[in-house]
Amino acid sequence: MTDEPRDGSGEAGPDPDPDPPGAARPADGPPGGDDSGTPHDGSHHDRGRHDRGRHGGTRHDDAPGAAASRLTGRAAVAERRLSAALAEVTLDGGQVVMVKRGDAPGAVRAEADGLAWLAEARAVRVPAVRGHDAHRLVIDRVAEGRPDARAALRFGRDLAALHAAGAPAFGAPPPGGPEEAYIGRAPMRNVPGDDWPSWYAAHRVLPYLRRAVDEGVLRPAEAAEIEGVLERLPDLAGPAEPPARLHGDLWNGNVLWGADGRVWLIDPAAHGGHRETDLAMLRLFGCPHLDRVLAGYQEAAPLADGWRDRIGLHQLFPLLVHAVLFGRGYAEQALAAARGAPA
Repeated sequence: MTDEPRDGSGEAGPDPDPDPPGAARPADGPPGGDDSGTPHDGSHHDRGRHDRGRHGGTRHDDAPGAAASRLTGRAAVAERRLSAALAEVTLDGGQVVMVKRGDAPGAVRAEADGLAWLAEARAVRVPAVRGHDAHRLVIDRVAEGRPDARAALRFGRDLAALHAAGAPAFGAPPPGGPEEAYIGRAPMRNVPGDDWPSWYAAHRVLPYLRRAVDEGVLRPAEAAEIEGVLERLPDLAGPAEPPARLHGDLWNGNVLWGADGRVWLIDPAAHGGHRETDLAMLRLFGCPHLDRVLAGYQEAAPLADGWRDRIGLHQLFPLLVHAVLFGRGYAEQALAAARGAPA
């Protein structure tokens, strides 16, 4: 969840069919900003560059072009700032990359590791990380396309494959990734748990529910209603499923419709979770051709009966995150989602 212009591209592993390689586009984010976040990109990034960026000399105040040159080892010949935290940089030879600043401790590392983990699934395409350090992330730029039904159907199948790649546990971070991560500019702890209902309640919903009450966004009596739903979550969650490999922040702003006719994902908050969570998040702020996305997903990996009734449960976390960041309107939506839970 970010209001940064979006951009990224690159390869996410070999393509199993003859469609051309893809790209993605810059775009605006949803309600809520990530002015100090990091650009997301996830392909098999160069381990040498990764280590050099993480451990090498870090300069927080250098210009985007200088940062791109330092982190990629190639001269920058032009730069264009898109926001306070995001810039487009042309490197020597013509390659265009995006450079994003991330000021929150560990944000760049969490994002880079998340992108790499998504790329390892060789499913949904993600842009390639070209380098990063403590405060800057460099990814390939993505060419813009238009949403269409064929790409949406394929995206659904690819998303199912990403989820099927799995995770060690609910709440597990990407390998080597930090426990303290982010969803947009909100903190998100990746603490492994054994079963989804108890983990989701303890490590996703309750921390933001309590904060919403503390900040006066949600009334105690309203919070009690949501807590009552959480107590019933083991009975409401549907059949037990293994941990899925989630994008973790799959709202429409992080879905890029590439010029190649493929869908690319950026800005992950990657972790192990329930696959219905990504789909519920995709529905929360709307997505072009969502019916085709869901049709493709169902073809590849049918969802358990009653999944539509559980959408509101999976939306509680992002709605409460938004309530804390942006106010009462989202708290009312979270309350409505809880009240809509099956009796």
